[in-house]
Amino acid sequence: MKKDFQLTVLGARGSMAACREECGVFGGDTSCYMVRAGDETIFLDGGSGITSAPARYPKPPVILLSHLHLDHIMGLGMFTGFFVPGQQARLYVPFCEDDESAANMMARVFAPPFWPLKLSDLEGKPEILAMPERFSVGDIQIETMEGNHPDRTMVLRLTFDGRSIVYATDYEVDEPSFARVVDFAAEADLLLYDAQFSEEEYPSKRGFGHSTAIKGIELMHRSGADRLLLIHHAPASPDRTLLKREKMLNRRNVSYAREGETIIL
Repeated sequence: MKKDFQLTVLGARGSMAACREECGVFGGDTSCYMVRAGDETIFLDGGSGITSAPARYPKPPVILLSHLHLDHIMGLGMFTGFFVPGQQARLYVPFCEDDESAANMMARVFAPPFWPLKLSDLEGKPEILAMPERFSVGDIQIETMEGNHPDRTMVLRLTFDGRSIVYATDYEVDEPSFARVVDFAAEADLLLYDAQFSEEEYPSKRGFGHSTAIKGIELMHRSGADRLLLIHHAPASPDRTLLKREKMLNRRNVSYAREGETIIL
């Protein structure tokens, strides 16, 4: 019998939160995905969506940041899991030489005058660490590879009990990296892929560091991934736009991420 392995969408909006009535279906919070694997809990990014996460966990939670753009970290200062004494969460920061530089990087944002407290000053005393290339959280194996995005981004793969999730947010296709991502995502059970722009929008947004649903489908087919969840919805894209795009794709195993949905692998 396989162990529980599931992903819950806490925030799928990109670039900026969108708190409007016409974003009620897909949600308005920025990037955060909660992965539960046995007793372990891992968050993919710490956007505003993480503020709706629980405070307490069977084991201290772990947060993996894909990169440090504000929409992916803006919720960390209000994550209730950082306020529980004795529950020392771990926060992994990419592209840092060591743990000290990781802590210093986070303190550039979460410190006065931009935020009243450093993350390390919170009651739970979260541990801030440099993200290794490969590491594990309990029985979850984590692999990383650099994607293509302004200021750099990390593509992440989580493998647990023979199943894998690949998280490729804030990624814009270029041929050398796309071939590597295809290999990296090989036979994944669930692929989360940045589809902020439509095919019509993309030519005028080239270089912004985002992609399209069609490229996500190409990646799914070439990698042999089983299911594709399209993420990082543009703040200006209301429900009617995303529903129309989803309907046009008309694929059983492809959908736009909806805030609050849970996928069981």
